[in-house]
Amino acid sequence: MNINNSNSTCEECSGKILIDEKRGESVCQSCGLVSEINMIDNSQEWRAFDMDQQNSRSRVGPPSNVMVHDKGLPTDISWQNRDSSGKRIVNPAQIYRMRKWQKRIRANNATERNLAYALTELHRLASRLELSKNVQENAALIYRKAVKANLIRGRSIEGVSAASLYAACRQCNVPRTLDEIAEGTHVNRKEIGRTFRFLSRRLSLKLSPTDPIEYVPRFCSELKLSMEVQRIAIDILKQAVAKDLISGRGPTGIAAAAIYIASILAGERRVQKEISGISGITEVTVRNCASLLVDNLNLDITK
Repeated sequence: MNINNSNSTCEECSGKILIDEKRGESVCQSCGLVSEINMIDNSQEWRAFDMDQQNSRSRVGPPSNVMVHDKGLPTDISWQNRDSSGKRIVNPAQIYRMRKWQKRIRANNATERNLAYALTELHRLASRLELSKNVQENAALIYRKAVKANLIRGRSIEGVSAASLYAACRQCNVPRTLDEIAEGTHVNRKEIGRTFRFLSRRLSLKLSPTDPIEYVPRFCSELKLSMEVQRIAIDILKQAVAKDLISGRGPTGIAAAAIYIASILAGERRVQKEISGISGITEVTVRNCASLLVDNLNLDITK
């Protein structure tokens, strides 16, 4: 007899309740009162000795996928013209028609078609920017919230998708600028920024300001600078944060200026034009931010 302990107590004598899984009863250990009968056994009725048996005997499907408009819950008719036993279908034309109508009814209204197109656009843009699956799923969740709150009407699908992806990058601390997001779409930077601010306000997104330090490893890698330059640049930015020198300034400009100064101090000098091309800002911005850091942090770059 398989008996397990329970955390509940008996109503008559406050004794400990034991659960008899074989009989489906819960019995008091002290007075023998049967408090429950015909209990439902929620455990599995089969055993598995390896992962292959565990997967093959499971009665659940794959997990839901927020990157698909219906979350991947409906089943698909396979492109192979074979039945469940593996035999070839005698009438493939009928299966072709069923497959075609099955694809049509998966997105049978305007909202689902909008969502299907937007998620495809999100995946395309994220792949172009080499963003992780975590960022893509966060962007999909933000877009779904916008659809549910009826915030899409009057705005382009590409613009809202790009703004959702930028917001997801901010949430996941992945350094991407609006210019980089805009390069992969037909929407300009101003519209993406305007839509991003609208979504963050209406959806109450909790987004912290972008840290300039997050841009340093990527910019240094593209400029082929050493780890020593990264270390010096990060140290300069930490000093700038401590003295409150970056308030009101773009994080990419401050990061680019710190890398410019660090490259000089480490003897791996890069010109301002090269750094501005990698960071996507003007040479004037690099020069002004570098002057600000040099004057306030007492750095000597006259080498």
